[in-house]
This record gives sequence, structure tokens and C-alpha cells, in this order.
Amino acid sequence: MSDPGVRTPLVDFFRRGEVARDARLLAAQGALATRPLEQLALLVLLFDDADAEVAAMARQTIAALPVDQVSAFLGRSDVPGEIRDFFNARGIPAGPPMPGEAIEPIVETGGELPEVPADDQNEASTLISAMPIMARLKLASKGTREQRAVLIRDPNKLIAIAVLSSPKLSESEVEAFARMGNVSEEVLRIIGTNRGWTKNYGVIAALVRNPKTPPGISMNLLARLNDRDLKMLSIDRNVPEGLRLAARKYVVKNLNR
Repeated sequence: MSDPGVRTPLVDFFRRGEVARDARLLAAQGALATRPLEQLALLVLLFDDADAEVAAMARQTIAALPVDQVSAFLGRSDVPGEIRDFFNARGIPAGPPMPGEAIEPIVETGGELPEVPADDQNEASTLISAMPIMARLKLASKGTREQRAVLIRDPNKLIAIAVLSSPKLSESEVEAFARMGNVSEEVLRIIGTNRGWTKNYGVIAALVRNPKTPPGISMNLLARLNDRDLKMLSIDRNVPEGLRLAARKYVVKNLNR
């Protein structure tokens, strides 16, 4: 498997080999991701997929890419060298970079966003949950804050991870997700291992207080809590006992400084 040098929740999910065949086929058509960097990264990953049909579809999509647009995108400073090398070896060198922020897809994902009523949140949540996977993926990437709050709880991990890769996602949303008790452990693990998000103290505190956060993540973040939050955590019966005891040790240690 070729490494595209891109690290996002969505690309990492594919890299770990946890994605079902139908989703890999969609990605091989360029129809799953919406950001150009992720579209190209997934095509690089799937170029030599173990499934011959997936690999053939990725190669067909790459052969049909608009050369001028790809070349201009490759010229951007935020494109990893691994992706540039991959396409240069296939006759598409990096050209003069395209101006502005690159958020429009290189492979057209097609269709408008599905309409969701905004006045009734319960109705909206029910409607979103019943949508086909491609509709949910589009909303996860391009929908509203309220729609992302529904989709981050989707039982399909791919949908929740697409939310975390959305170009519209804000830091305040990530903090809200870190507080949720009804998201998957995978969502909390991804948030807890993202260096950008864990620069935010609110995200750290929310993760450590969330009993669903994987213990390895919570323990690693514990030392970064302030004295007040450590004291609260040391008596919080909702968190795992090991975490509570570790917080208590930090409290005693800080008192003896």
C-alpha cells in the first residue's frame, strides 16, 4: 500500500484497513471524500488495493483526472511530497500552485446536499439516520453544525470519522463531541490523539472527564489538567477508578510541592 503522507481521521481509517469493500469502491471513484487532498490521498492508497476491482477503479479514476487541475493542486505547499512523487511518476508534475484555499473537490462528488428540516431537531435526526450512506457522508462533510452533531453519533464509524474530517468542523464542535457520552470510543480516541485539538484545554478536560474515553488517552492527558479539575476528577465516581486514583495522586503531589 502506497503511503500518501496525509494524516487525517478519514485517511487514517482507510490506512488501518478497517473500511468495507463498498466504501473502498466509492473512494476509488473519488466519490467518498470531498476535500481534494483526501480525494487524492485515498486514490494513492487504493491504487494497489488487495481487491483487484478496487485497485482497477482507483487507477481508472486517476487516469481520468483533469491534469491541469491536479498539477495546480500539486504545486501547493501543503501537499505532501509522497503525493507529488506519486503523480509525477505517472506524468502529472506539480505546476504553478492554485490560489486561495483548496476545498473544492477535484473529482466531482455530484448532487446537491439532501434537504433536512431545520425547525424540528428530532425529526431532522430521524430523517438523517434513515438516509443512504452517501447522503450521510455528504452531510458529514458539507452539512451544518447541527447535522454534524447528529452524524458524529452514527453507528457507521465511517460516517462519524467523515464528520471529524469535515473542512467546516470547528474547535468548539470538537470540544462538544469530547463531552458526549453517546459517541463511539473511536471518535474520542481520534480526538485525543490529534495534536491540534488537544492544544485546546477545553478538549483535554472534556476527554478526561468522559468515562467513555479510552483509559490510555485519559491517563496521557491527566498531567495537563489544572489543580481545580484534578481535584474534581479525584472524587468523580463516573470515571474509571484507576483514573480517579491517578488524579488523587497528582492532587497530593501538587499539594506537597
